[in-house]
Amino acid sequence: MTRLLISVRNPAEARIALEEGADLIDLKEPGAGALGAVSHETARLVVAAVADRCATSATVGDLSLDAMILGPAIRTMAATGADFVKMGVWPESGKLVRTFQGLAPVALEAPLIAVFFADLGIPDGAIDMAADAGFKGIMLDTANKARGRLRDNVSLQELDAFVRRARCRRIMVGLAGSLRIEDIATLADLGPDYLGFRGAACDGHARVAELSAERVRALRGTLDETLERTGSTAGRLSAAL
Repeated sequence: MTRLLISVRNPAEARIALEEGADLIDLKEPGAGALGAVSHETARLVVAAVADRCATSATVGDLSLDAMILGPAIRTMAATGADFVKMGVWPESGKLVRTFQGLAPVALEAPLIAVFFADLGIPDGAIDMAADAGFKGIMLDTANKARGRLRDNVSLQELDAFVRRARCRRIMVGLAGSLRIEDIATLADLGPDYLGFRGAACDGHARVAELSAERVRALRGTLDETLERTGSTAGRLSAAL
């Protein structure tokens, strides 16, 4: 079934997310950009705190689309013990093919997730490039929160096509981007493996605020109720990947 991803910035928040039912704890520093990275020491501490009780992921930060830069950063973050490593796919003309080809050997060592940004556009063919390079999954997020939420930037039909393409390539797929609790019913119906939250899981709905146990619990409960009501079988690939 569709699973709950909660982004955290430290071990204390990771414990809250774990206790309140997160399926994937995602390490991110929201004050450092769209894919702000936590320190490697923080990542190691969070992985130790989670202790294999759920999956973990970590971003390498807002790095240029260059395999020579991304490769070492990915390997170093993977060495912290995170189950998945996320990298951003920026629409940098002429770099996509070369970057994905250059990261194919890295993908054999570290389970990679390519993060696309709805407000910047998904480059033509990039999903297939990621799958061909051996990436484990893709996500759709937003880069500039001032440009609006995920659903302000793409239609439901476009989101459905994004999820379906991942399914065709048999890779995991997640949706994020200032999602709210009221988005769960509609987006879960599309069948992503993960729905990702940060702001909606924090006090005052501010992504740089403290994670709220009450809000994470509400997200967990709403997702469970939605899946029970619809009998969803979404996310059937994620347990195997």
